[in-house]
Amino acid sequence: MKIIINGKYHGKDEKIDVINPYNQEIVDNVPKCDKSDVKEAIGSGKNSQKILNEWSAYKVSNGLYSAYEDLKKEKKKIAKIITKETGKPIKDSLMEMERSVETLKLSAEESKRIYGEVIPLDAGLGGKGFFAFTQKLSLGVVVGITPFNYPVNLAIHKIAPAIAAKNSTILKPSIKAPISPLRLCEIIDSYFPDGVINTITGYGSELSDELVLNPNVDKITFTGSVPVGVMIKNKAGMKKISLELGGNDPLIVLKDANIEKAVKGATLGSYLYSGQVCMGVKRIIVENEIADEFLDLFIKETKKLKIGDPMNMETDIGPLINEKAAEAVEKSVDKAVENGAVVIHGGKRKGNFFQPTILDNLSENMDIIANETFGPVSPIIRVDGIDEAIKIANSSDYGLQAGVFTENINNALKCANEIEAGTVFVNKQSTFRTDNMPFGGFKLSGIGKEGVKYAVEDMVKTKLIGLNLRG
Repeated sequence: MKIIINGKYHGKDEKIDVINPYNQEIVDNVPKCDKSDVKEAIGSGKNSQKILNEWSAYKVSNGLYSAYEDLKKEKKKIAKIITKETGKPIKDSLMEMERSVETLKLSAEESKRIYGEVIPLDAGLGGKGFFAFTQKLSLGVVVGITPFNYPVNLAIHKIAPAIAAKNSTILKPSIKAPISPLRLCEIIDSYFPDGVINTITGYGSELSDELVLNPNVDKITFTGSVPVGVMIKNKAGMKKISLELGGNDPLIVLKDANIEKAVKGATLGSYLYSGQVCMGVKRIIVENEIADEFLDLFIKETKKLKIGDPMNMETDIGPLINEKAAEAVEKSVDKAVENGAVVIHGGKRKGNFFQPTILDNLSENMDIIANETFGPVSPIIRVDGIDEAIKIANSSDYGLQAGVFTENINNALKCANEIEAGTVFVNKQSTFRTDNMPFGGFKLSGIGKEGVKYAVEDMVKTKLIGLNLRG
């Protein structure tokens, strides 16, 4: 697969293989880019943005709608690529593509709704006799850096809103899963001026300084790890930044909950894409009075999950992205057991695969509770009452999303108001997102919001124009 710079396809002599996590076969390879490629891409974006800025919102919207129609036609084909390069079960890859198609459509719609407003200057001292209004202007060049777990959907959440706001873009996808987002960019590129979309593949450690420090970059939107996100924030200077850095999301199950619904939410939330989801359920906090009943049902539901070939529509659990990731989960579980946790289901690794695992007898100060585990692990924390549940939910350094199951409106509102997270769902697990909602967390979970409307708002700058109408 080749990259796109200034509307042209580029290869490199040095390439990086993309490996199928399930069978270790080479899916394809991509160019190993260097800083000179990044500079060229950014320069291309800088020049093309001036051209795009002359387009009407109507024309931008039509371009995005046309790309939406093409993406819709290719969604099954690209879903198979996602599964090959990530190991994600095909039914989940198909769902990712459905969401991605919708996100592109939402961006086409939003491109026509970038409004300024009339400002009543006469509400301030000395403002009588003025007429003032604001304009929303494009920023310029937007760099998007994306991870492997949702390679198309997370890419489209960065580049489509940027283009809707008449910015040019540079996408740097994860080297573990670059093929499907590169195809996405090829589709969109065909409807816009050369250089509006540019793609770069390679190792972040070699390319990040140029992507972050280049003075022609106006915004960086990144999804990934906390250390890299903090590095970007510290180096970005006056650039706008959006950071989505993962989560350690709690699921609270109170004694008045519908336990069957809570168990289904916990199962889906914990094991979707083998737990490699930033908004996945990472901590299950259950009131003591119902904990045993909850666990019995949770084990039964977990046992129903089918592990195997991710290309099989019946498969629920595929491999982790690589063996190193599976080993990290294994070490985390083993350390928890050493500190007193009890494995009541699963707990075994075979190559890239890790069994859906339920742990009991945990305390909030254990590493597996304090830190995000990027794998199919469900730690159970037993509590005495809603106040202790909220306290433990808030004890994490992360605050992305949270879920609470309760049939009591007072308990629901108490949790919604007191849990420190960017989103709190009632009677729904944290592992839920619609592509039009504001998505982004508090604390170490990041800065800013995604969701098309909210992403666009952060991809424009505001200019005030005032007319002195005094006689």
